[in-house]
Amino acid sequence: MRFRPGPATIASASFLCLLIGLLFLALQIKTIFSDQLKQEYSGLVLEGIERAESARSLVRLWQQQADNSNTQSQQSEGYRRARADLAARLASLAALVNSSPSAAPRIPQSALSPDANLDDTDALLAVESVYWRAQRNRDSVDARTRITRVAHTLIVLSALVFGALITALGMYAKRTRQLAGESHKFEHAALHDAMTGLPNRRKLFATLAETVAGSEGNSKRRKIAVLYVDLDGFKQVNDSLGHHIGDKFLIAVSRRFRQTVRVVDVVARFGGDEFVVLVREFSTNAELEAIAQRLIACVVQTDEQMGVGFVRASIGIASFPDPVEDYHHLVAVADETMYQVKRNGKNGYAFATRSN
Repeated sequence: MRFRPGPATIASASFLCLLIGLLFLALQIKTIFSDQLKQEYSGLVLEGIERAESARSLVRLWQQQADNSNTQSQQSEGYRRARADLAARLASLAALVNSSPSAAPRIPQSALSPDANLDDTDALLAVESVYWRAQRNRDSVDARTRITRVAHTLIVLSALVFGALITALGMYAKRTRQLAGESHKFEHAALHDAMTGLPNRRKLFATLAETVAGSEGNSKRRKIAVLYVDLDGFKQVNDSLGHHIGDKFLIAVSRRFRQTVRVVDVVARFGGDEFVVLVREFSTNAELEAIAQRLIACVVQTDEQMGVGFVRASIGIASFPDPVEDYHHLVAVADETMYQVKRNGKNGYAFATRSN
């Protein structure tokens, strides 16, 4: 007898195919999400490695300057700060790497010491970079392969799983938005200081470049300025009152800085007790003087409110395109001008000249 499937058999077979297809799709989509998260994790680790390598380059630069400079004490202090910054970045990197569920090369505790052998640090960063780049590439290939399988399955089952496909796409879109939200959080964390919430130096330089690029098409080039602010006596706050008071001071003075400048201007925490204010457009130096005076007043008000009694501010001011013709040097020139203020008695401000 010839077998002739009836409606029930066809329906049962179709339902079974639907279940198998949905199960296959669900497993593949879940794995794709996992691969995407792995890629995000690998990306975070690679960013941490790049930051550590940048800190390592700064240590190398201080070493070279120490070899070629007669001011050994200043170079030594800068070298110690660079080594401490390198150790802090290695500690952040170790927190990521050592918590990874994969069999990644672990970062030993001995590598986190400020006195760790730099050659060992270079080798460690090289090994970590090679491993995590390969891991990200593997996850990317896996994700693309699984996406291809999903596409083929959808073509075969399109007549049976149309309704289920809409649901799956809805779930995928929701998850994509979640991943986009998480990526935005990661990007925000990478561009802002965790304690004060201000933009960090990476965000500052990006905004500076965007501001200059936005003014190049105008017939009259926009005048831009940078005010480099260093808190005089702040180290004594940490030493005498504790780091928790120092942190509160930085948070409070950051809030006042942000409130005293225009919305279009940028206040960034450059590191430690150093801040940079990017004035995205001004007309006269008198405007910059007024901003500097308000910033100094912010520090005094914060000092008085917290009852510290000895924290003040030294500010270096540099503007583009006059006297600084290359905006890439704008922050560095403002920094050097700030040190001139410190050498001349602190608690004040000064403008950069062409000799800077």
